[in-house]
Amino acid sequence: MNLETELQDLKQQYAKEPFPALKQRLKNLDKLASLLKDSEGELTQAINDDFSYRSPLETELAEIYPSLKSISNTKKQLSDWMAPEKRSVSIWFRPAKASVMYQPKGVVGIIVPWNYPLYLALGPLIGAIAAGNRVMLKMSEFTPKFSQRFAELCHQYLGKDWVRVVNGGPEVGEAFSKLPFDHMLFTGSSRVGRAVMRAASDNLTPVTLELGGKSPTIIDQSFPLKTAVERLLFGKLLNAGQTCLAPDYIFVHKDQVEDFKRLASLITQGFYPNWKEQDYTALASEKQFDRYQNLLEDAKTKGAEVLPLLYTTEAVGRKLPPVLLFNTTEDMLVREEEIFGPMLPVVEYTEHEAVIEYINSHPRPLALYLFSDNKKVTTDYMLRTISGGVTLNDTILHVSQEELPFGGVGASGMGHYHGEEGFKTFSKAKSIFKQSRFAGTKLMYPPQTKLSKFLLGLMKK
Repeated sequence: MNLETELQDLKQQYAKEPFPALKQRLKNLDKLASLLKDSEGELTQAINDDFSYRSPLETELAEIYPSLKSISNTKKQLSDWMAPEKRSVSIWFRPAKASVMYQPKGVVGIIVPWNYPLYLALGPLIGAIAAGNRVMLKMSEFTPKFSQRFAELCHQYLGKDWVRVVNGGPEVGEAFSKLPFDHMLFTGSSRVGRAVMRAASDNLTPVTLELGGKSPTIIDQSFPLKTAVERLLFGKLLNAGQTCLAPDYIFVHKDQVEDFKRLASLITQGFYPNWKEQDYTALASEKQFDRYQNLLEDAKTKGAEVLPLLYTTEAVGRKLPPVLLFNTTEDMLVREEEIFGPMLPVVEYTEHEAVIEYINSHPRPLALYLFSDNKKVTTDYMLRTISGGVTLNDTILHVSQEELPFGGVGASGMGHYHGEEGFKTFSKAKSIFKQSRFAGTKLMYPPQTKLSKFLLGLMKK
């Protein structure tokens, strides 16, 4: 497959219809919904095969449902999003008119990761299609069965006039990122994200980066501990921790650490009574499995205390039972790198001030999670820390809200998508000023007169 030829073909299709009508865009979204509904079973199975085991419930909850919900929400609001926005005009330029028109950018490139290969392909694809663009997607080589079948289905349902899906290893990804797209969205690691941005810069391609980082969680001492631990572990252990938004480390008040240990064990055992056979997801590849084991071994070697939450640390295939880590130090890899697995360092604290200072001394995270009903505590964290997004009194659920923009900040990414923000990301906001037949600006034409000088003085006030 020649990537440049694929891109040029899509650019030619865009040139034939540079502003698709609402009816066409809705038709494309309906085709995506049909793809999902008709193929849910086989796509779920393909992801399961690639992971060696992926909980079917998690695929339905975290990939199928939000994709369908995104399509439904987009269809309901697309007409309003497409309508030109009227803007006010200064009194000195009236009765002229001003507006903003949202125009398709052209061909959008999307680089899809392996951890949620369906949702993280469809999420940006929905926004790009709704905005009227053609799209090229590069799927992950770490989900080969899913990636191949998804490519076939996209071409079958949407057609190659609208979408082209390519597969291949790192060399294909590198070549893909160098193509002169009209916009590119990348989801993945910060290391690869930097390389994508460097490659895109040669073409001045605007880039949206959805990266990750170490998202902190804080449990305020006054918040019900059992509720906090349940919600924390649901978010952390979804997809076995292989979520860019997963809580990466947690601050627990020093007086609650022992209760936290007890509750974490009980709740995890209740969540996954048969984890070896069902419900609990495996790490997606041997590469991820080996990386996780290296992080854990590094922590143990440097003195971390390991608390198994399912009685053992022994893997079953690529299923790794969750653990808590205590007494971790800054020189451990688990405190430096995003974990991306079912391991959670616990950090004791006494005062929120020290927690805020710690968070602010590290790269800005993709998410922050705070369990607190104390208004002052909540306000302090909201005003004094910066993160891509926040869920209060739960974890990860802000990503499921279609009316909220999703994106990182600093090392955790740049730009936003989802809902209207996604539509705008993949659109060019074109400013339009329409002069009236009778325009007062003529009074400012040279040469300067006493009247124009007097008017200019008024205008400056």
